[in-house]
Amino acid sequence: MKIIARDIPPRAAWALEQAGVHPLLARLYAARGVRAKDELDDGLGRLLPPSGDQGLKGIDAAARLLADAIAQNQRLIIVADYDCDGATACAVGVRGLRLLGAQNVDYLVPDRVTDGYGLTASIARRVAERGADMLITVDNGIASVDGVAEAKALGLQVLVTDHHLPGPELPAADAIVNPNQPGCPFESKSMAGVGVMFYVLLALRAELRARGVFDAATQPKLDPLLTLVALGTVADVVKLDANNRRLVAQGLKRIRAGQMPAGIAALFHAAGRKAPVATTFDFGFALGPRINAAGRLADMTLGIECLLTDDTARATELAATLDGINRERRDIESGMREQAMLMAESLFDESEEPPPAISVFDPDFHEGVVGIVASRIKDKLHRPTFVFAASSAPGKEHELKGSGRSIPGFHLRDALDLVAKRHPGVILKFGGHAMAAGCTVAEESFDVFEQAFAQVAQEWLDAATLTRRIETDGPLAPEYCRADIVDTLHREVWGQGFAPPTFSEEVQIVSQRLVGEAKNHLSLKLIHQGNPVDAIWFGHTEQLPARVLLAFRLDVNEWKGERKVQFLVEGAQV
Repeated sequence: MKIIARDIPPRAAWALEQAGVHPLLARLYAARGVRAKDELDDGLGRLLPPSGDQGLKGIDAAARLLADAIAQNQRLIIVADYDCDGATACAVGVRGLRLLGAQNVDYLVPDRVTDGYGLTASIARRVAERGADMLITVDNGIASVDGVAEAKALGLQVLVTDHHLPGPELPAADAIVNPNQPGCPFESKSMAGVGVMFYVLLALRAELRARGVFDAATQPKLDPLLTLVALGTVADVVKLDANNRRLVAQGLKRIRAGQMPAGIAALFHAAGRKAPVATTFDFGFALGPRINAAGRLADMTLGIECLLTDDTARATELAATLDGINRERRDIESGMREQAMLMAESLFDESEEPPPAISVFDPDFHEGVVGIVASRIKDKLHRPTFVFAASSAPGKEHELKGSGRSIPGFHLRDALDLVAKRHPGVILKFGGHAMAAGCTVAEESFDVFEQAFAQVAQEWLDAATLTRRIETDGPLAPEYCRADIVDTLHREVWGQGFAPPTFSEEVQIVSQRLVGEAKNHLSLKLIHQGNPVDAIWFGHTEQLPARVLLAFRLDVNEWKGERKVQFLVEGAQV
């Protein structure tokens, strides 16, 4: 492991500080590419415009399509996805379309097991059977060439809203809104599916204004939907570029002020988190997993209903159900993770480096949890990792469903594309992003996939990429080791591509012991810049030397009314 301090451009840090930004925040922002204070303006007026020369391709056509549908009182059905981004995008779509006058809006969620991913021909038929006039996809559809063709053949109008990378052929939809489709000039290529749907609603409202349905004074407010946009954006681990950070900041402000749907409030309560001091961490590690658990083990309808209801009692009941499913998910994941890690570690001797890529399969693995387990192995071994489970879909018993997670410098979807080209027929279908992707293979093809995937990794990855690196913000001045400073940092928007502050310096270890029920966390007492500090390294059991270079984040430990700074250790360079 290498701990590397980020470059902090002194001029940018100085300019931010001179503009009134807190000195520590000025340093952190400068290291993340912020050059001027106005870039930190998270007002709604600073959001990228939906339409125009730099707007989203297809969004004006989508707005006209929806405005016509509302005028004709057509039946609209949203086809959602079964993760948190898909669930929030669906809730934003249903709530937003109803706000803008649609009288007849419903949704359908594919089943992870029987339907697989995206809009399939069978789902299109189910939408048609429910009497729909228009099918709207959220967080999926860009690769659903056959599903869209079936929907069109059944007489449905089709609007695709998505953010995933397109394949070689685009579906023949009436309109497509996706920042990653060819020819789209929209600057934020990292917008989540929920952000794309929110932008479609902004364009629809503008179209309805132009048609005289309402004016600037009477138009419905869409900003209450930003709480859902913020949750889905962070939970989908998309890059928090400037536009995404503004969307998330706006959602956080509303939640902290107590302005949120009943379901979000209930999820905060079920997770034991405090909405008045909500952070991006709450979205990614408390609320998001509880919604995702429904899609993994049960039915994402539970998650969407929780986000749609305005009934406090119903929201509380649904949030409690989601919390219970998440506990079950954690139990399943724990056993699977141990087994998968043993299998991964059996691929190499203790004295050896792990292979360049890792693929594991066990007939007893649960297909709803393979992605999380792949992420855990990737985190520990720092290798692109795929975990496969046998499909439980009827008639697909001999197919394996795999979920992969990658490391910086290795584009997972492109790697799958190359495997598919080199070994036609081995991958039955695939899709995804640079850092996360999924694929289906026949069980008898697993060994071929494992070798082919490892071969691509061997060709693409060098020693530097295969070495785990932790980028930090360098030393932490002792005057900033205070609870109020930690609170200040926590209020900011951090996440993928805009990393939370991590500091690094050499410290003296005074004492260390294993804690937790399984004795799998290392509790430390250390001396930092002459001052005693408590620290904990979750999931780490190996003892540290008396002096060591630590990478750590800041947290506050509250005990009997006293708030003390605690270091959360991220890594050590011995």
